[in-house]
Amino acid sequence: MTLEELQLLVDRMTHIGTELSSEREVDVLLEMIVDEARRITLADGGTLFLMDEDDAQLHWAIIQNESLNIRIGGSSQGQVDEKLFKPIDLYEEDGAPELDNVATHVAHTGEPLSIEDVYDEYDEFDFEGPLRFDAQTGYRTKSMLVLPLVHFEGGVIGVLQLINARDPSTHALIPFPATHMALAQSLASQAAVAVKNANLFRELELQFEAFIRSIAAAIDAKSAYTAGHVKRVVDISMALAEAINASTEGRWARTSFDRDELKAIKIASWMHDIGKIATPEYIVDKATKLETIFDRIELVRLRYQLMQKSAECDMLRAMLRAPGDAQLAARAQADFGARVDALQRELADIESCNAGTEFMTDAKLERIQQIAAQTFELGEHALPHLTPDEAYNLSIRKGTLTREEIEVIRNHAQVSYDMLIELPFSRHLSQVPEIAAGHHEKLNGKGYPRGLGAEELGVEARILAIADIFEALTAADRPYKRPTPLSRVKRILEAMVEDGELDGELVSFAMRSGVFDAYAEREVSLAQRDLVFAQN
Repeated sequence: MTLEELQLLVDRMTHIGTELSSEREVDVLLEMIVDEARRITLADGGTLFLMDEDDAQLHWAIIQNESLNIRIGGSSQGQVDEKLFKPIDLYEEDGAPELDNVATHVAHTGEPLSIEDVYDEYDEFDFEGPLRFDAQTGYRTKSMLVLPLVHFEGGVIGVLQLINARDPSTHALIPFPATHMALAQSLASQAAVAVKNANLFRELELQFEAFIRSIAAAIDAKSAYTAGHVKRVVDISMALAEAINASTEGRWARTSFDRDELKAIKIASWMHDIGKIATPEYIVDKATKLETIFDRIELVRLRYQLMQKSAECDMLRAMLRAPGDAQLAARAQADFGARVDALQRELADIESCNAGTEFMTDAKLERIQQIAAQTFELGEHALPHLTPDEAYNLSIRKGTLTREEIEVIRNHAQVSYDMLIELPFSRHLSQVPEIAAGHHEKLNGKGYPRGLGAEELGVEARILAIADIFEALTAADRPYKRPTPLSRVKRILEAMVEDGELDGELVSFAMRSGVFDAYAEREVSLAQRDLVFAQN
């Protein structure tokens, strides 16, 4: 080996070490290990097994063969089909270590094996698998280098098996040179540490994501009406982000999200309503205008029953003052009937306003104020037909929430940001608080909690905002609104775009790409599906 070749090799090993230590995705890492090991040793094929201590088996993780154009497993080829590539048992039926197979032998001993020609060493090890493979494919398995992936704590976590070293000049099959074996061992040692670290990192991520989902489920569980809201928002957000990644036209062909950015969108979607943990349930679930911990319409109804009983008592007292006066009795009964009719009309108007399903006109507001101004006598006290707080709540123009309650609801976005900004997110997830807290911001700067404008809102936050609104509009389980037909949902979204609240190109893309249609097919009732977005 010349000095120049040696320098190139050193540089390559340094680069490999850097790549192995920085890669967090296990599938990518495993594929990289086999690729680099084959490149260093000029091996035609390579297989990577991972140890499963619980099942006492070696599982096929990566399978490569250049001559046969085989690449199975890894980041782009998907998982190995265990029906075709069955795991290899590490122990025999009597519990003794399985040492006849070269891979399990290396897994047990932790020592590398170099086989010059498997056909010459058939008696020492069981090469039934490679020989059967050769017979089926016409391939010729010759040299083999089998290396343990030994973690620094001493445990074997996998086995790397390289097949058929090739002469760099003639490409003839040769035994693996000692220098290549040493280099491959060095790579295997680095790879073991990298795989162990990547697995630990993945376990931490899975635990973190499970914690996030449990928090989201707890928030949803606070309200019977919003159960599943967070998960549905996650589904819409991720479907839209992935559709952008797959797009080949227009603005979105120039936009893409890598694995870390997709992960940030996903976590932000799960966490976007975390601030609701501080929002009282009676506000989140306020189905009518008079509802607090319970619907106070029942108190109003009781009050009107009391007024009717009071009117009845007035009638009976008047009749008792002149027992034989038929005209007086008739007038008293007529007055009572008129009074009862008036009270029933008032109560009906109050109940209609309490529902919160219709916009309150000026005439309706005036009617509530007229009712609230009236009093009735109870003993020595004059009591109002409606208390000031009841009248205030019944006078809500739209929906069921007062201005103060809306501010409490809106505050959940700020609380979400305050909570998330305190979490020690890694660098690649550092945008999670901004994305999550931005789902109620508007491009025109009129959103909340911080009034951010278009220049401050990234695509990720815009995606989450659209997902949150679309889920809320299409939901059929909200107590404060009727299920919205998709045709009306489309008009609302277009109006919000026209008002400068939502990203018009993104809304249009969500419609054209089929993201909204696919979600509607899964989650929206047939009665609401009066439109196919992609056809409009």
